[in-house]
Amino acid sequence: MSNPAAPESAPYATIGFTLKQAQHALRTRMDADLRGIGLTTPQYAVLACLKIEPGASNASLARHAFVTPQTMQAILVTLEKAGLITRSPHPEHGRVRRTEMTVEGLRALEAATDIVADAETRLRKAAAPLDYQAVTALLLRLTDALR
Repeated sequence: MSNPAAPESAPYATIGFTLKQAQHALRTRMDADLRGIGLTTPQYAVLACLKIEPGASNASLARHAFVTPQTMQAILVTLEKAGLITRSPHPEHGRVRRTEMTVEGLRALEAATDIVADAETRLRKAAAPLDYQAVTALLLRLTDALR
């Protein structure tokens, strides 16, 4: 017997399909909201990473933003042209470039932080009455199971 409260997509409600739906909904929401301040979700991820890891390499930034190094290169060019980051040669590794956030980049990150916090609040409310830490732990276990 089917659950009358289940969404219309319930026949496809496998764990993997549902995770992808949630990821897509999060990305769509964040891209739409960040667009208002001139950023995309991967661009936000770069700025957030640079706040924690100033001077991060292209490869490190790509891992944090879940994109390929080639895609990250295009993201960095866009952010640099917008004046949100600067890039300079690494003092020890000739082919590696250090990436750092500018004052304008920090301002953009601060504006984006409220948008990202709103998305996180929506997710936590939707997870209730479950504890968000329990939901996060479950998602991490699912991630580890596939690695």
